[in-house]
Amino acid sequence: MTFTQCSSQIALLLLLFFGQLGGMRLARLKLSPVKFGLPIRMNHWSAPDLNRIIIENNIHRSSKVKLMQTPHRVVVVGGGFGGLFAARSLKKVYVDVTLIDRRNFHLFQPLLYQVATGALSPANIAAPLRSILERQKNTRIILDEVVDFDVESREVITAEGRVPYDTLIVAAGSQQSYFGQDHWEEFAPGLKSIEDATSIRHRILYAFEAAEKEPDPVKREAWLTFVVVGAGPTGCEMAGAIAEIAHHTLKQEFRTINPADAKLIIVEAAADPLSMYPADLIAKARKSLEKRDIQVRTNTKVVDVEHDYVEVQPVDGSADPERIDCHTVIWAAGVKASPLGEMLSIQTAVPLTRGGKVEVQQDLTIPGHPEIFVVGDMAQVLNRDGKPLPGLAPVAMQQGNYVANVIRNRVNEKPVPAPFTYKDRGSMATIGRASAIAQIGRWKLSGFFAWILWLFVHIMQIVQFENRLLVLVQWSWHYLTFNRSARLITGTEEQHEKKLEEELVGRH
Repeated sequence: MTFTQCSSQIALLLLLFFGQLGGMRLARLKLSPVKFGLPIRMNHWSAPDLNRIIIENNIHRSSKVKLMQTPHRVVVVGGGFGGLFAARSLKKVYVDVTLIDRRNFHLFQPLLYQVATGALSPANIAAPLRSILERQKNTRIILDEVVDFDVESREVITAEGRVPYDTLIVAAGSQQSYFGQDHWEEFAPGLKSIEDATSIRHRILYAFEAAEKEPDPVKREAWLTFVVVGAGPTGCEMAGAIAEIAHHTLKQEFRTINPADAKLIIVEAAADPLSMYPADLIAKARKSLEKRDIQVRTNTKVVDVEHDYVEVQPVDGSADPERIDCHTVIWAAGVKASPLGEMLSIQTAVPLTRGGKVEVQQDLTIPGHPEIFVVGDMAQVLNRDGKPLPGLAPVAMQQGNYVANVIRNRVNEKPVPAPFTYKDRGSMATIGRASAIAQIGRWKLSGFFAWILWLFVHIMQIVQFENRLLVLVQWSWHYLTFNRSARLITGTEEQHEKKLEEELVGRH
């Protein structure tokens, strides 16, 4: 064996030992003598053989690096359930993910009403997006507001610049709908943000304080009257929580008024509260509401809202409008999709529903634009029965995961998954302490066991473990003592009204 042959063998053995050849791991290239038609016995490898191995693998390495040097760019608009679950599911995919949101946190909206009624603090149901995604190195977060799209150039236009994309996921959620009467928002706030929740909390708690110092019994009654518009899950949950505040939490805290004298009214245009549930569960829910001294006025619509009253009327117009004097009106009657849906429609000619939802295909893409996905409350998707999917957190979660799977398969050049189908694992709503209804397939539950199930499901859906623990501790303390720890009234009434006006100007 010549010195040159010996040196070649030693060099190759060292390269094999350290697993690198030309700056790339041999194991990743699957280098073997057989692959290059070389003798397997090491003493037959010569310097020319080694040189040929190096040259051929450098060519292979160059082509591979060229193919993979620019990861697929995925832009996600919105850090709600749909957007966050899509981004998280792309953790191990060779893509660059950019998540854009005007807030730096993910909000667990199903429990917003508990912030509005003092059972939880905002920090219990919100988690910083950067904290959630800190270990996901292929993802960056941009704190900005999306103002438009440039579909032709494949760019998202924000208030501060442009963000290019190869694939776009729009998951901007929804906002309250006042059915063309947007000026009602000033006097009847909805419940879609932390600011909404803290504003409503201020209104509820301040109403009892104002009643305590009001000498006129008629005006005092107006302060102690609470009207919730809408008898869906949010409306019923809100009314039940206010009833508990009046009958239990504040029971011993006032000297002039009796908080239990508070009048609670739910106004609903449909024939029943929680009308999406079977008739027997609806009957139990209505009974539970009435047991809490909550008036349920169905087949009734709101015709006007002002700062000190609300006017209601039968849906069929069989009676004149009735005035209800009150200072606290909470809107839970309906939602509409984010205005970004209209922007997409202008750019792509995709049709919108009456509520502003984007009519996507079954794979959640916009017709003619396979690179644009719309998920969550913004997407109009038909279920197997031909009915639109509801705007629920589990729907958005499943859609986010599905879109991530589609992108993963596209990047890896694998077959695209079958069209999206929602796996309905049941629905539930709580009316108050130890009272809820639930439907899971053919199973129907009500009362205490349904309430325990509701608690468990909502705790498990909270994104971060520490928030789950905090909520569990707060709920346990609240159950044992009836005490709602987050009952601070911050700021003055004038400050809250000014802040609300500023928010309204910003939204419109």
